[in-house]
Amino acid sequence: MKFATCRSDGPPRVGVVLDDRVHPIPDVADMLDLVRAGLPAALRAGERALADGPALPLAGLSLQAPLKPASIRDFVAFEEHVEGVRRSVEGLSGVPDAWYDAPTFYFTNPHTVVGTGADVVCPVATRALDFELEVAVVVGAGGRNLDADRARDHVFGYLVMNDWSARDLQRREMQVNLGPAKGKDFATTLGPWLTTADELAPYRDSDGFLDLRCTVSVNGNQVGSDLLSNMGWTFETMIAYASRDSTVAAGDVLGSGTVGHGGCLSELWGRSGVQEPPPLVPGDEVSMTVEALGTISNRVAVGPAAPALPGVRRRDVAAARSASRLLPRPLIVTGPA
Repeated sequence: MKFATCRSDGPPRVGVVLDDRVHPIPDVADMLDLVRAGLPAALRAGERALADGPALPLAGLSLQAPLKPASIRDFVAFEEHVEGVRRSVEGLSGVPDAWYDAPTFYFTNPHTVVGTGADVVCPVATRALDFELEVAVVVGAGGRNLDADRARDHVFGYLVMNDWSARDLQRREMQVNLGPAKGKDFATTLGPWLTTADELAPYRDSDGFLDLRCTVSVNGNQVGSDLLSNMGWTFETMIAYASRDSTVAAGDVLGSGTVGHGGCLSELWGRSGVQEPPPLVPGDEVSMTVEALGTISNRVAVGPAAPALPGVRRRDVAAARSASRLLPRPLIVTGPA
């Protein structure tokens, strides 16, 4: 099934998308409630909505981000992407040896998630705005130290994901060997709906990878195309790794990382040595389509400039420490004479 969060005049509603209509699910206003109930219960609720509930024309509704996840982990599962972007962002060639050891990820901001059709407000300071074409898995059942072979039981479904990136901000902050943070945390698109795991069974290859065609275009011109099955790790392995010595919870979102072969502009810049195609600018529209999952589209907008930050305080640490009141003082004992 395809579960969507949509709205018209009132509050958002959760429903089942079938053809060009949405069938609202009674008494479910938040997708997280549906996910936490578990996939079997969600499918039963969806069947009841299809059989008994009224249907609304999809064209008359505004699709929201399907869910508001508690956390978003974004992986880098495509070797081709790593090689191209490393050259573009860090000026280094090849793929780090550590990439082959485990499916590395970073955390991004769940509070700036938007749905398809929304304007994406980019940082005013960036001159290298980029998109990242990804697929995300939604965890349906949480746990700790999960087994990769059984992690499929913990998958609820999948979404198309755009990890918007300000590459110049990212390049600067990663010189401190942390991040990315401000180069990434301003927007993530999830959508257009949440497709349940059972629908993708026909696309699974013999190694457990999903063989889905992924494409991205800017202003109607295709920029990149790849197969999701070119990932280095399955989603189940990524869930297991995320849960290692830690915890994943129902509703957590895990991104695949950017597909190769033009899944982002930075990969192409790294390979050619020039920013061609050029960075995104306000007014550009980015559309991503993943087979069996649907299409998300957003227009780039620009917001007001953020207030300036105070400059760093530079100081002679040794001198400050020697003059500090925190240095040990002679112990003076007072008490009755």
